[in-house]
Amino acid sequence: MRAVTRLTWTAGMTAIALTIAACGGGDDGGTGGGNIVRASWGDPPRPIEPANTNEVQAGKVLDMIFRGLKRYDPETGEAENMMAESIETDDQRTFRITLEKGWTFSDGSKVTAQSYVDAWNYGAHIDNAQIGSYFFQFIEGYEDVHPSDENAEPTADTMSGLEVTGEYSFTVTLTEPFSLWPETLGYAAYSPLPRLFFEDHDAWLAKPVGNGPYKIESYTRSQSMKLVRYEDYAGDDKAQNDGVELRVYTDNNTAYTDLQAGNLDLIDDVPASQLANAERDLGDRYINQPAGIVQTVSFPLYDPDWQGDDARIIRQALSMAINREEITERIYHGTRTPATDFTSPVLGDEGGYEDDLCGELCEYRPEEARRMIREAGGLPGGSVTLTSNVDTGSHRQWMDAVCNNINNVLDDDNACTVNPVPTFADFRNRITSDEMTGMFRTGWQMDYPLIQNFLQPIFYTDASSNDSGYSDERFDDLIDQANAADDEEEAIELFQEAEELLIRDMPAIPLWYQNGTAGYSERLSDVKLNAFSVPVFTDIKVS
Repeated sequence: MRAVTRLTWTAGMTAIALTIAACGGGDDGGTGGGNIVRASWGDPPRPIEPANTNEVQAGKVLDMIFRGLKRYDPETGEAENMMAESIETDDQRTFRITLEKGWTFSDGSKVTAQSYVDAWNYGAHIDNAQIGSYFFQFIEGYEDVHPSDENAEPTADTMSGLEVTGEYSFTVTLTEPFSLWPETLGYAAYSPLPRLFFEDHDAWLAKPVGNGPYKIESYTRSQSMKLVRYEDYAGDDKAQNDGVELRVYTDNNTAYTDLQAGNLDLIDDVPASQLANAERDLGDRYINQPAGIVQTVSFPLYDPDWQGDDARIIRQALSMAINREEITERIYHGTRTPATDFTSPVLGDEGGYEDDLCGELCEYRPEEARRMIREAGGLPGGSVTLTSNVDTGSHRQWMDAVCNNINNVLDDDNACTVNPVPTFADFRNRITSDEMTGMFRTGWQMDYPLIQNFLQPIFYTDASSNDSGYSDERFDDLIDQANAADDEEEAIELFQEAEELLIRDMPAIPLWYQNGTAGYSERLSDVKLNAFSVPVFTDIKVS
């Protein structure tokens, strides 16, 4: 939840928290004392499982209860070996993986090579309908278990590119050379799974079992999840607290109030209405730091009204109708920066970020926007809606501001109207059901800091997080070329060329780059956000 960033790689998780009206007042939820961290949370829209998650809230849990072959350094985002003792290759296509011994799942069973191979085959198979199946597409045999033809049946149960060679070793053969493939393996979809997952799937979904520093003690939908330290955890990032209670909130203003009242220890999404006061209220217990997050609004390109050259011109014009500078300054108080591309400044120039790729199309040019919309025949149906959940993320404020911008540019109070959806789960269900008819909020929290992750999962044809339905053969071809490039510099140039096509077609409008914000109570110390704006729960100490 998310994300969330590699060279042929995957989806992250579109961001953003939720949280519970039931939390308020002085109730400590039953676990308020001791060394338990009480944190705000948003209930995920679907059951939590590694290959079926592409949003931040479930991703936050996966990051606590699982560890994979790699882990992304909390400060730099760099991929480092975790369970992998070694990952070796002679041709950048076949990789020999050896696991560290001594790792166990929280049910006591051993983590072996078979735990990985079974998990990846499950995640890839079309019959299991995993939203992250796309992550496994570069493994040989993926097409056999997940045919691209929607009318075709799978011809195999497992991918031919996976082979267990020992209790703690296996090989992976890709369909083509991919030198940076190991860098993708810290993403949650590549987590191992215990036998319980396959033998009693319903029981596992009710109380997921992983191999990470925490294990789930209890989970009540729409209320809370309680995690406790896994005492037999084999990694070197052991939890420095007894556990975490994730409390669901439907209003992050309520979470902020509970934090101030001492009823909550940690929030990682300070509401926009409190940003001007957070430093005064919390002092050095307020965190505001750059993160690999970009906020956008997308268009439903599966809707005929948004197809064709005139619609493309209108999308470009709507981008120029938005006053990013004013919105980020007045609403977000230094926690957002106007976007000039679809990636993030945290990548740096060497990672593919370009600070003026969007050019005039991302500048506030009201007269030009008005002219272009009128010459293209006006807004589809005469008006446009802007849809988002409003339970978290302070989305109502910026949506009102964006619609006001558009209405002022077109001199029509009804040109743009806000369509608020009460919960994140409902909002995501509408998006995945292709029910959008106008603009809708999207965004990306990187999985790891590489340009590919901001492009392929979101805009490649039929990609796992391609909510707009964008499809362009030239874009896909450039992504494929970049993934196959031997040289990282060449790959980045190809990714940037692909991004230029996105600027031209504007399937989504880049709005702003988002900082990670958090606030915490006086009970906590050693609180920090990782490069993806997620709290590093294992490091937190409670006094």
